[in-house]
Amino acid sequence: MEIKAFTDTGRVREMNQDAFKTGFFKDSGAWAVVCDGMGGVRGGQVASEICVNEVSKRIEKGYRKSMSMKSVKNLLVSAITAANIKVFETAEENKEYLGMGTTVVAVVVLNGFAAVAHIGDSRAYFISDEISQITRDHSVVQYLIDTGRITPEQARTHPDRNVITRAVGVSPEVDVDVEIIPINQGQKILICTDGLYEYFSDNELFDIIKNPDIEEPEKTLLDMANNAGGKDNITVVTVEG
Repeated sequence: MEIKAFTDTGRVREMNQDAFKTGFFKDSGAWAVVCDGMGGVRGGQVASEICVNEVSKRIEKGYRKSMSMKSVKNLLVSAITAANIKVFETAEENKEYLGMGTTVVAVVVLNGFAAVAHIGDSRAYFISDEISQITRDHSVVQYLIDTGRITPEQARTHPDRNVITRAVGVSPEVDVDVEIIPINQGQKILICTDGLYEYFSDNELFDIIKNPDIEEPEKTLLDMANNAGGKDNITVVTVEG
């Protein structure tokens, strides 16, 4: 089992409001959390740091050897719910942070399965012999796609493509989506913020990650996103089963 992780401010933003943490459990398994903050000059950075720290802490504290995936799912939901309350209350107590929030993708890989919990438009992909998107964006453009108003191709350049419909910390309660999938040795979960995936099709992501001639494909993706404009913060994490 292996984890690779990179983040960068990008070429335009002055501050990196993305945040991530990763780790391994003592006996087996691994976890990763990725957040993309939003709100004000520093609000997004504060929100993403609170969320990534709270979720990571609760994953590590709540883990038990031989946990069922149902228990892992419940752990992820409770961890993100607690982070949501903490971000929301911080904004309520500090008016300069009012309205701040963050996306989150939290992944636990354990006993041949991966549990993927998310809110917002940061993504997780499953990479095996092909690539498939595990998460479904909570965003305006995803809603427009689902209702047949635009195509996925049009969504890539839509003016509201960065507007999300669900985030951690903007209200006292939040719904968490969780998917559980089998994962075998050599297969990967790719987690990234929109600062990465907006520059690549799914097939392009797959071709780079699976290219045996590229020593650090995650870093290569980050560099390519920067070279393509780097308009946003960029984070990419892979967890290999």
